[in-house]
Amino acid sequence: MSLEMQGGKVLPVEISNEMKRSYIDYAMSVIVGRSLPDVRDGLKPVHRRILYTLHELGMTPNKAYSKSARLVGDCMAKFHPHGDAAIYDAVVRMAQGFSSRYPLIDGHGNFGSVDGDSAAAMRYTELRMSKLAPYMLADLDKETVDFVPNYDEKEEEPTVLPAKFPNLLVNGSAGIAVAMATNIPPHNLGEVIQGTVALIDNPDLTLDGLMNWIKGPDFPTGGIIMGTEGIKSAYSTGRGNVRTRARAAIEPMEKSGKNRIVVTEIPFLVNKAKLVERIAELVREKRLDGVTDLRDESDRTGMQIVIELRRDVNPQVILNQLYKHTSMEESFGITLLALVDGKPKVLNLKEILHLFIEHQKEVIVRRTRYDLNKAEAEAHILEGLRIALDHIDEVISTIRSSADEGDAKENLMSRFGLSQKQAQAIVDMRLKRLTGLEREKLEEDYQELLNKIAYFRAVLASEKMVLEIIKTELNEIKEKFGDERRTRISFADSNVKIEDLIEEEDVVITVTHDGYIKRLPLNTYKSQRRGGKGVHGMATKEEDFVEHLFITSTHHYLLFFTSRGRMFRLKAYEIPEASRTAKGTAIVNLLSVNSDETITAVLSVKEFTAECLIFMATKQGIVKRTRLCEYNSSRRDGLIALNLDEGDELIGVRLTKGEEDIILATAAGLCIRFPEADVREMGRTARGVKGITLAAGDVVVGMDVAGESGDLLTMTENGYAKRSNLTEYRAQGRGGKGLIGMRVTAKTGRLAGVKVVQPEDELMVITNDGLITRQEVAGISKQGRTAQGVMAMRTDEGKVVAIAKVVNKEEDGETLEAPEVPEVPDDGLEQ
Repeated sequence: MSLEMQGGKVLPVEISNEMKRSYIDYAMSVIVGRSLPDVRDGLKPVHRRILYTLHELGMTPNKAYSKSARLVGDCMAKFHPHGDAAIYDAVVRMAQGFSSRYPLIDGHGNFGSVDGDSAAAMRYTELRMSKLAPYMLADLDKETVDFVPNYDEKEEEPTVLPAKFPNLLVNGSAGIAVAMATNIPPHNLGEVIQGTVALIDNPDLTLDGLMNWIKGPDFPTGGIIMGTEGIKSAYSTGRGNVRTRARAAIEPMEKSGKNRIVVTEIPFLVNKAKLVERIAELVREKRLDGVTDLRDESDRTGMQIVIELRRDVNPQVILNQLYKHTSMEESFGITLLALVDGKPKVLNLKEILHLFIEHQKEVIVRRTRYDLNKAEAEAHILEGLRIALDHIDEVISTIRSSADEGDAKENLMSRFGLSQKQAQAIVDMRLKRLTGLEREKLEEDYQELLNKIAYFRAVLASEKMVLEIIKTELNEIKEKFGDERRTRISFADSNVKIEDLIEEEDVVITVTHDGYIKRLPLNTYKSQRRGGKGVHGMATKEEDFVEHLFITSTHHYLLFFTSRGRMFRLKAYEIPEASRTAKGTAIVNLLSVNSDETITAVLSVKEFTAECLIFMATKQGIVKRTRLCEYNSSRRDGLIALNLDEGDELIGVRLTKGEEDIILATAAGLCIRFPEADVREMGRTARGVKGITLAAGDVVVGMDVAGESGDLLTMTENGYAKRSNLTEYRAQGRGGKGLIGMRVTAKTGRLAGVKVVQPEDELMVITNDGLITRQEVAGISKQGRTAQGVMAMRTDEGKVVAIAKVVNKEEDGETLEAPEVPEVPDDGLEQ
């Protein structure tokens, strides 16, 4: 409770009611008086008062520049008592060509830059109205809008400006009020006027019809809008989100043979200097690999950021990384919120234009009524003068015989039936009006006034004529100030998929232990016989080695699972292509992988179907299965694939149909086979259940799906391999210890991996020193389950770390059709 003095009495007040009432008053004051624009003129109070002060001071485009301080001082003293800094900040923004699409103030001096430099102090800069600004104030003196007392009731200010063009859309507006915000992008003047005229001609015009004229936002800094879905959403509902990109071109450098990226336009409201700093930071952190030089060559003639690249990098990949990791691509959230009759309302495109047209109709009607009243008053005077000239001798006699001016007017009024104003005009008439030429001019003026009066009355009686006047005035502005669109709208995002522009082909993806990834055409590797030496597949550091190798299509999704149980998603074509001996691209440039985790498993899928499941296994023998559709999402920092116990790691991921048998293999050569149905379906973030019971020191190194036929291929670290019939591995219950799958010795080394194969399959085998061999599975002998196998690859000093099955195109085509299971690349392998 609080106490309030009223009429000398102390009254109890409920504090919650008092707080609610006071806060609502404050909120409405901010909403109406500061933060939101009026739908009719597109201006907030501060901008409206600035323009009106310019009008009052006569700072028109045809006058010399005047000090900004003069404008700010007058505006603050008469209309906007909120501080000179707030007013000058608004003035600066209205004068900046990179902030306002069509500046309403013509500034002279330092008004800031796109690099974030602040404007000079108001005592140094000068300004005047821009050439477009008078159209915001046209006919203000003809009672076209209402005026209200200013804050101290010593002056009057307009509640809204006549605004001859839809300024709300043309220059846009941004503001944060209490519990609401507006963010209206600027548009092209010519397009908006064409759309307004089209709506006048056809009030039933649909949104698609309007968008034939108004294509979308047109930012002062240019750039590219990616897709039209966000534009359509904003125009139809008042809310939407558009992605804007910098305009960049890849140019060859003739002398050096390298390429460079030249950026000439950036997204709206992006600070160019900070953008350059961010690119330099990415280069220093080695998250952007391949940049050799970075320069800002912008000058008074235009913007130009130059990024020089190494010869061996793909410039398109670097450009994509710039879009992804810097403000060269930004989202612009559109909220078409404005004041309608003093109340905030979210509007669609058609409503904004309709309310502007209604405002113009009122302006035209009030202006015409003002002109009519003025013309009728002038005609009334001329009618009296015509009477006087027709009876000039008698008028002169009446005036001469009168005692004074008042008596003369009374006598004239009674004698000729004149009004007070007519009698005053006759008394004030000069003798030169009695000449013949003056009489003729009076008659001409009178007839001209009668014609105007007839026209004004016709306009007031015909809404069609009012609309024609609006169209005519809009088209005059368009002809004088219309210009070409600066922001290009790309329809590729919504109508054409990027992969449609990329050839679909089989490729090999390799990932090293230290996190380098590359893409190569499948035909890079030639098939070799068993025991072949192999070819070098990647140039690695001495302590690095290739850990993952798999075959996929350029159009498939790649799901990257990390040792910490997170999942990232990319398209295969987003992986930079490189030569057979190239090191590749650091994966941290493509994925937000932490320093304490590695990529331990990768899947290739065509689409996320509900029929397929993801089956996962960890180093400690924990397994889990989840519907594939639960992973149809992408986050920059990755999705949680499963929750791991402390010290555990994810080592294998496969796609299943829900009715498969799973085979797990351990480093000690043990294998267990159990139905996947023994593992209940779980949510994406669940931990899982025990799949195999491990002996001390043993870990799971491989997992595969057992088919209805085929063999289980096992391979050890020292290159020994064999095939065993799957029927030798009987199904057990989940959680058992398993059977001997390969007899491992010091000669063979520990088990490196397993793969379910057919005799016609081909196999890719890779070692930790980068050697790769491709060989036919039929060349590897078939032996019993407990045998130690034969030499399949001479490893010399290295060790086998991964095996992958090459998929035939015919088989791949079949398995990609839902609900069939896409072929899955090699799992992460534990040594």
